[in-house]
Amino acid sequence: MESNQANATPATVPAAPTNVSAVVGNGTATITFTAPTDNGGSAITGYEVTASSGNITVTGPSSPIIITGLVNGTSYTFTVKAISDVGKSVPSAESNAVIPQTSSRDDRDSNTPFAPNTPTTPENKITNVDILVNGKVENAGTATTIQRNGQSITTVVVDQKKLEDKLVSEGQHAVVAISVNHKSDVVIGELNGQMVKNMEDMQADLKIITDRATYTIPAQQININTISEQVGKSVALQDIKVQIEIAVPTIDTVKVVENAAAKGTFTLVVPPLNFTVRGTYGDRSIEVSKFNAYIERTIALSNDVDSSKITTGVVLETDGTVRHVPTKIVVIDGKYYAQINSLTNSTYAIVWHPFEFNDVADHWAKQAVGDMGSRMVIDGTGNGMFSPDREITRAEFAAIIVRGLGLKLEHGTTEFSDVKLTDWYSSVVTTAYAYHLIGGFEDGTFRPMDRITREQAMVILSKAMTITRLNAELSIQSTDVILRDFGDMSEVSPWALNSVADNVQAGLVAGRSGNELAPKDYMTRAEVAAIIQRLLQKSGLI
Repeated sequence: MESNQANATPATVPAAPTNVSAVVGNGTATITFTAPTDNGGSAITGYEVTASSGNITVTGPSSPIIITGLVNGTSYTFTVKAISDVGKSVPSAESNAVIPQTSSRDDRDSNTPFAPNTPTTPENKITNVDILVNGKVENAGTATTIQRNGQSITTVVVDQKKLEDKLVSEGQHAVVAISVNHKSDVVIGELNGQMVKNMEDMQADLKIITDRATYTIPAQQININTISEQVGKSVALQDIKVQIEIAVPTIDTVKVVENAAAKGTFTLVVPPLNFTVRGTYGDRSIEVSKFNAYIERTIALSNDVDSSKITTGVVLETDGTVRHVPTKIVVIDGKYYAQINSLTNSTYAIVWHPFEFNDVADHWAKQAVGDMGSRMVIDGTGNGMFSPDREITRAEFAAIIVRGLGLKLEHGTTEFSDVKLTDWYSSVVTTAYAYHLIGGFEDGTFRPMDRITREQAMVILSKAMTITRLNAELSIQSTDVILRDFGDMSEVSPWALNSVADNVQAGLVAGRSGNELAPKDYMTRAEVAAIIQRLLQKSGLI
């Protein structure tokens, strides 16, 4: 018997991209283009940009794509091919011809801010700047470069009318990118409050791109309404300046970082950078230093940096201490970057801090313990030991979850009658409570020295998944379906049942002895190291 006949159209290569445009900097070009509407029946996986010289080709996932290694003073055009699993498209039409030029500023290496700045001749230079909206070029910015206190400062002011027109045509979720190609110690993107409000309403993201770093912030996280309330509601949003800044720190700050590295026995791999968001009106300045979602920064690694010799990014606090922030190494257009995600603004540095414990060499959790130790998330128990199978207290668990998420410590009186300001765990308990990670018992206590049960820990981890947005990726299933393979499901307390299901579904927690949740058993230090690592990995933070 013959099978049913079916008709199918074989997939072909995609059509070529259109509207290819080039903007140049010092030995570089930023190529923007419009994706083809016809993908040939197979999803487009990336794009290939080729310079007219023929010997420089770069691939990237989407527009824009930056090409480096161009010869200043040489004219170039560029073509783009779309790539799918079937193959590559024909080349696009050529872009406009451009000629890369050396910046007029001194070409001091971007990775040498440790040397003292030398006095420079005052400079005030005004140039037009292209703003990219969803990768499409719009001449909507004006850049002014000045010299102040030995630092070059470039401020890009965005044209309100041009940006608003572009946002209307692009619709919701647009990405507005301010790209500064020449080297400058301080780069500031400046919009007014009304522009930020419009971007917020359209759920747009803002990117500041420099030769050292890229800072991506959703407009909603700037929270212009809060800035307006602090400035004064009578002030028009259009009169409030909102500045997003990436800056090489002052020499004094650099010295503090170097001292912290010496004390903390870690090595600075990439010089520190400041990231700042502020609203100003007259002589009033309101800094936005805390966010309710992770904000991404990518810091460029120079060619002489070994990416395998990086363990994490750290934040330098004003008191000279450092804390881990979730960091991973990514490759963009063949170049390595450290991608940092943090809930605050501050001074960030990339460090090498290898750490091993003597008593986990043959332990099942060796890799997770080493990773979390190198990232400064977990500490040992003394004499080079970790004590992996020792049960962990509620205070210790609070400290590890706070450090793992990279939360800035908060101080002050706690909500719990049995946590005193003088206790070592006071600030971590206060911070965990402030971020809604922990609650107390009905009698108003936290019981910090009690050992934490597995189900108690899973309740806290489920709340951490809300902060990292991992829980938003979980499909809707009943707890019975998720936990049906565990023979002791009935032993889970009703108040912990949904949280335990979240942990199992997300892959953070596996059963003990295969099919046992062991909810009333106590959590060990090794289990905590492994679970925190999984939380950060599955949330895409490390």
